[in-house]
Amino acid sequence: MAHQDDRAAHGLGDGGDVLRVGLQPKDRLLRTASRLFYAEGIHAVGVDRLVTEAKVTRATFYRHFPSKDDLVSAYLTATAVGIRDAVGRAREGRSPREAIRAVMAVLGDATLEDGFRGCQFLNAAAEYPDRAHPVRAVIDDQRRWLFEVLRDLSADLGHPDPEHAARVLVLLHDGAFQAAELDDATVVRETLRRAVDEVFPAQDT
Repeated sequence: MAHQDDRAAHGLGDGGDVLRVGLQPKDRLLRTASRLFYAEGIHAVGVDRLVTEAKVTRATFYRHFPSKDDLVSAYLTATAVGIRDAVGRAREGRSPREAIRAVMAVLGDATLEDGFRGCQFLNAAAEYPDRAHPVRAVIDDQRRWLFEVLRDLSADLGHPDPEHAARVLVLLHDGAFQAAELDDATVVRETLRRAVDEVFPAQDT
């Protein structure tokens, strides 16, 4: 099981946190949405369910989020912030090779978490097929950020084609998050680790 900080980094959170004393209604809504959207799917969870479990009124819901899609965007944005913070910590103070391994490990470790149901962004994209939808803009921004981080790390490591290397790593990430729902997540995690090392073979000294 992942540590609580790791779970928060991937937007899972603890359902028991939702009614923590002192949380503001907006925060309760966001935590409730994060839990339910990830566990059950976005379109499967309606506003009535959200306000009931967050213990707020519909008026309060719409005061903070003019539409359910606005809450979905906020959920994905909060998830992105957690992932970016975790990736930043993984990179800090490491050599380029160790940094890229640590970043991919942070992403891969999510597949071992209790309640894992794939990538929040891939899941949301499947529920919002219209590429012009505002929710897709949040998804696209996160994927662009991930690509750019991996491209920059690949360049730091001296890869001859950093953009290609980054695209390979994004594909590995996407495949791992899908495969871990179907196969042995531990094997998937180890396969991801080995694949990253194969993209960046150690140089002879």
